[in-house]
Amino acid sequence: MPSKPIPVRIGIYGSDNTAQNQRHGCGLWMAGYASCLTAAEAESIPITNEAENPWDEVLEGVHGVLLIGSDDATRLSVVEAESLAQWCRERSMPLLGVDHGLHLLNAAYGGTIYQDVGREVPEALQHRHPPEKGLRHAINVIEGTRLAEIYGEGEIVVNSEHRRAVQKIARGFRMCAHALDGVVEAIESVDEEWFAMGVQWHPASSTASGLDIQLFRGLIQAARRRLEGVPACHAA
Repeated sequence: MPSKPIPVRIGIYGSDNTAQNQRHGCGLWMAGYASCLTAAEAESIPITNEAENPWDEVLEGVHGVLLIGSDDATRLSVVEAESLAQWCRERSMPLLGVDHGLHLLNAAYGGTIYQDVGREVPEALQHRHPPEKGLRHAINVIEGTRLAEIYGEGEIVVNSEHRRAVQKIARGFRMCAHALDGVVEAIESVDEEWFAMGVQWHPASSTASGLDIQLFRGLIQAARRRLEGVPACHAA
C-alpha cells in the first residue's frame, strides 16, 4: 500500500487583514490566506519570531512561506521580514509575497517602491487612490515566466486595492506582470532553483478571482517538489 504523502505546511508571516465572515471571490471557501491554503490542500502555520530565534528553529517543519506583511509594520518588523526573505533564498525555501509582502521581498534585495503610485506616476491610469474595495483592472502576464505557468500568459483581470507599487525591481528578480499603464504588478526570482514571487493584488480576498487559487497551488507545488528533492525548474 503506497505511503501517504507528507502534508505540505506553509508558514504565514504577517497580519491577515481580510474581513471576517466573508467568502472568497469564487464563493467556494472563506476569504483569508489560511482558508485559501486549506482549499489548495496545504496546512497553514502562523509565523512569529519576537524572540529573534534563528529562522532554522522558527521554520522547522515548514515547507514554504507566504509573506503578507502588515499595514502598520514597524522598522523592526520590516528588518525581520527582509531577514526571513534572505533566509528563504539561502535555503531555496519557496516564498510567495502578497501586497506588502511583495514590497518587503523587493526591498530585501535592493529594490525600491513608490509610496503613492497615483502621485508619483501621474501617467498611471489603472489605479484609484485611496484604494477602492472591489476595484479590478487588467494586467499582462509576461510570456516565459513562472507566473505564466500559473495563470497562462497574456491579459487577466485582478483586484487592485493598493497605493504603493514597485519602482525599481530587486537584484535577481524580473517583472512577470504589469498593469496596462506599465505599473509593475508582479516580480519573480530569475533563479530557476528558487521559487520566489511577489504579487500586488489580493488573491485571498472577497474580491479575488477563482483563478487566484492557482497562486497558492503554485507555492504548494514548489514546496512539495523541494520536500521530495525534485529540482525547482522541473514541472510536477
